[in-house]
Amino acid sequence: MRRIQFIELHEQSWFPKLLRDDITDTLQFALSRTAAYGSIAPLFQRALRAARRHSIVDLCSGGGGPWLDLGRRLECGVAGLHVLMTDKFPNVAAFETARARSEFPMNFHTQSVDARDVPDELDGFRTLFSAFHHFRPADARAVIQNTVDARQGIGIFEITRRTAPAVASMFLWALSPLLFTPFVRPLRWSRLVFTYLLPVLPFVLLFDGIVSCLRTYRPSELSDLVHELGATDYEWQTGEFRESILTAPITYLIGFPCASSAD
Repeated sequence: MRRIQFIELHEQSWFPKLLRDDITDTLQFALSRTAAYGSIAPLFQRALRAARRHSIVDLCSGGGGPWLDLGRRLECGVAGLHVLMTDKFPNVAAFETARARSEFPMNFHTQSVDARDVPDELDGFRTLFSAFHHFRPADARAVIQNTVDARQGIGIFEITRRTAPAVASMFLWALSPLLFTPFVRPLRWSRLVFTYLLPVLPFVLLFDGIVSCLRTYRPSELSDLVHELGATDYEWQTGEFRESILTAPITYLIGFPCASSAD
């Protein structure tokens, strides 16, 4: 199945902010309840130790990312862990909720942050969870190149896959808000209306979920992006991580300056 570059509705500038926040809150709830990225904690912990970093700049954080679970797992092995949430369209209310619920230091940037051109003052190991597939190849290279130019580490993790079973699973995923929407916080009438009376949110989740699968880069394609940059003074790791046969594989790209060049 070849990669298809198409739009996701909720990432468009014309998409209503109210609905975008409802979508990112829903995605955040699902990430938190399923601990979708919890299994990569040992892999990511080793990368942070090798890069000698404990501050993280999370890009494209959406409703807060996987940090309430993942951060708790990382904190045991990464002294001084601190996460800064950022996004092109910051969901400040969701960021505030995540910060209040976190068991370790978390903060957020209120201004729009473009992952292709991160402000110099945002210093830390950069991460993108379920977000890198948004970028066309040229923009994807720009995200990595900007990281290399800033001499930062980067971790890219994707739970979607470009396979027929993954695409099919999006139909079940789109129905899940019918079950858990009343439990998503903060509770908003708009989310209830656009889930049950006018099922806009399930439709957007289905459409964007399918598109996400079709746009997700495979490990070999991530390796090609890195190879095109020619950043030979970086250590790069790509692959699919699977904790067990019962868990979904997570595609990853991790990179950080080699120890000799970082000194």
